[in-house]
Amino acid sequence: MATDPKALIKQAEQKMEGAIAHLDETLSHIRAGKANTKILDGIRVEYYGSLTPLSGVASITTPDAKTIAVMPWEKSLIKDIERAIINSDVGITPENNGEVIRLSIPPLTEERRKNLAKQAKQESEDAKISIRNARRDAIELLKKAIKDGLPEDVEKDAEADTQKTHDKYIKKVDELLAAKEKEIMTV
Repeated sequence: MATDPKALIKQAEQKMEGAIAHLDETLSHIRAGKANTKILDGIRVEYYGSLTPLSGVASITTPDAKTIAVMPWEKSLIKDIERAIINSDVGITPENNGEVIRLSIPPLTEERRKNLAKQAKQESEDAKISIRNARRDAIELLKKAIKDGLPEDVEKDAEADTQKTHDKYIKKVDELLAAKEKEIMTV
């Protein structure tokens, strides 16, 4: 039974798409000196005996480019939320006025910018590795399919299509990285 080359390419493309989605998500968590509510995504607050995501117990907004405001839905939670932010790896001390918790995003130092750019570059390299692995797996399956009766010319065409798909996703990674580096380095 011959393997369908289009299905193999589609499968590889889905893996590559997943790598892009993961990279996009990871890069959004890298703080670039601008207020971004996503930096609080990982914070959990003790709420009626269970750990609840911060967004589940408060509204989180960015009133301006340098401030994140956290407004608890229940006033009694304000101390718990403040403690959760202090104990997290966000690295910003919250200011609490009894009703709203404010996080002032400090400007990034040049050294910190370089480290964040390096981190973004590493994340994009990891995404590229995932994309290359998806291409390699697809090509290996295509080569095995020849033994199952797939014509060689069909396999070669499918291999070329797999390479084109790979190149398209590598380009997307480079574009995401360039945009993030620009965001990080813009003072």
